Amino acid sequence: MGWTLGRYFFSRYAVITMWFFLGIYALVFLIDFTEFSSRVSGLPNFTFLTALSVSALRVPMIMMQTVPFVALFAAMATLISLNRKYELVIARAAGISAWQFLLPACIGALLFGVLTVGVLNPFAAYGLSRSEFIETNLRSGASNEVSAFAAPWIHQKTGDSDTIIGARAILNKGLELSDAVFFELDKNGEIIERKDAQRAFLRDGYWELQNVKRFREGVRLETLETDRVPTNLKPEFVQERLARPETIPFYELPGKIKVAHSFGLSANAFAMQFHSLMAMPLLLVAMTLIAATVSMRFARMGQSSTMILGGVVAGFLLYVVSVLVKAFGNAGFVPPFVAAWLPVIVAMFFGVTFLLYREDG
Repeated sequence: MGWTLGRYFFSRYAVITMWFFLGIYALVFLIDFTEFSSRVSGLPNFTFLTALSVSALRVPMIMMQTVPFVALFAAMATLISLNRKYELVIARAAGISAWQFLLPACIGALLFGVLTVGVLNPFAAYGLSRSEFIETNLRSGASNEVSAFAAPWIHQKTGDSDTIIGARAILNKGLELSDAVFFELDKNGEIIERKDAQRAFLRDGYWELQNVKRFREGVRLETLETDRVPTNLKPEFVQERLARPETIPFYELPGKIKVAHSFGLSANAFAMQFHSLMAMPLLLVAMTLIAATVSMRFARMGQSSTMILGGVVAGFLLYVVSVLVKAFGNAGFVPPFVAAWLPVIVAMFFGVTFLLYREDG
């Protein structure tokens, strides 16, 4: 196949992928903006621009989850459109095999995955962290109650006392807590003192608390502008326990994993996120091959809806299996490397085997 025809197939795939991406982006933005506005419109500091900013910052992370489906639908739409215009029929009549005219789409899917990991992911990680910060400031002060079931908790031991730390929200990759609560325990495990802080920052050797309310035996003692709670926790440990892997950009994950291992931590969540992003380009290629299994067959009156539905279901099952195996990798039941790469490799072998059977018998 010549460069001219290859560029034509590649440009068709790239244009359709771009339109799918932009269309889903706009749809997700509208849904997220509507849902977020309905939840926080009653807060005193709510403004239209604030809701617009939060949604704009959160949408890139949501798009990270939809990228495999964008690749699947874009590949299906490209091949179906080429079929309906008899372009694939003419290419086959000219002696071009399926592997040749699928190569531009696979290269496009690979580049789409590389751009997703290298460009979209850092923006998405920053946007998610920033949106959580804005939303926390918007909600701050509405309630300082921390739910034992919803809040993240961490335990630290310093000298003769233990401290249980909880927070409504985790900011700055785990180094800042919003609406935090500190329970100081004695040797018998009884609560000595409780401190409620609007903000808590992890410093070198201590937690810096701001706007603190001190309680002892259920009685409020005083309100302090700032306070300190000693700690021997390292930032790397706190980030491993509290930070969401999605808030760490791809380029920083290897360093986080290495530092966590130096402290004797497993870092399964960070490792799983890293290998999942590494496998993303090949996952999109696998989605393209799955799309090809149901979209290349010529039909005079158009593609069979049953075959198209089969491709959508196959892509959805691949995504569900990937998410399920990722959960096992995060929990440590499966090595992160295996959990991230096994579904992708199996899907690629399935697509290649099916196409070999259809093309070569």
